[in-house]
Amino acid sequence: MLSFLRSCFAVVCIAITLTSSLAACTRAVYLGSNDTVITARSMDWKSDVGTNLWILPRGIDRTGEAGPQSIKWTAKYGSVIASGYDVSTTDGMNEKGLDANLLWLVESDYPDPHKAAKPPLAISLWAQYVLDNFATVAEAVTALEAEPFTVVTASVPGEQRLATLHLSMSDATGDSAIVEYVHGKQVIHHSRDYQVMTNSPIFEQQLALEQYWRQIGGTIFLPGTNRASDRFARAMFYINALPKDETPDIALASVFGVIRNVSVPYGINTPEEPNISSTRWRTVADHKRLLYFFESALTPNTFWVDLKQVDFSPSGKVMKLDLGPQQKNTFSGNVVKDFKPAPPFKFLGL
Repeated sequence: MLSFLRSCFAVVCIAITLTSSLAACTRAVYLGSNDTVITARSMDWKSDVGTNLWILPRGIDRTGEAGPQSIKWTAKYGSVIASGYDVSTTDGMNEKGLDANLLWLVESDYPDPHKAAKPPLAISLWAQYVLDNFATVAEAVTALEAEPFTVVTASVPGEQRLATLHLSMSDATGDSAIVEYVHGKQVIHHSRDYQVMTNSPIFEQQLALEQYWRQIGGTIFLPGTNRASDRFARAMFYINALPKDETPDIALASVFGVIRNVSVPYGINTPEEPNISSTRWRTVADHKRLLYFFESALTPNTFWVDLKQVDFSPSGKVMKLDLGPQQKNTFSGNVVKDFKPAPPFKFLGL
């Protein structure tokens, strides 16, 4: 046992080294009784990510926005999403309760699009492709294993570096999957047990972190910094320490407590590590009740979208909830009525 802990500790040390210059987002899935499944994520970044909420009905024809050979599809399901810079889908849930989240992963290494045999897909549409096409994680994994497209990355808006992301999915059954590109190859981790994901290291090494912290136990010691490995340890302990038989509202409050625990207070930045930054916003998806919650760090209210009240039919309109600069516009309660018809944003392409 001692040798096992030493080896795991070595992995943790390596992981801490790897997380020294990363964006600080966290995703955690709560598995409760009575089929209660709740997914929470935080969005941490050094500057405003220009987020708004959008209702996207089914029936929209899309292209991968990566040239004339791009993959094409028609949205099978409608979704509510949180945009990034209004050029990408960074987070969202579709009408079947499938949730998708994009988090930063500096180790991402995408295939060379000039050598790829499959049609390209701009990374801005990666999460939207999943939300548009699949009702469950199992469906998505089966399709993605066939590699129907080649992910093509692009520069982060306003920056001189490429977007390096990994994708997490969860659904109403409690199933989870994480999709990464490592050494130019797609790697999929698929299990109901994969409840927590942060940024670096790659997920295979995050699983080693999980083993290490399970041996220690969160009631003995939990790390408290804003680094990805420390947030992983806290999220993993707390999301599994929550009572499993609570009513939905109590479970929801508990999950909010977990994602707030692994958030970074607004205004806190690490000057020598500019991507370990303040939490800008948080989302919480209640898969069973089809409620999608949004909480900005700069507003006093948490509000939600009741997907059961949204018109996702092909005749329905694209709708936008304008959150304003820094997501400072204030809303409360169910905000379906506050969305306004708007031209769909254009996904960032090549």
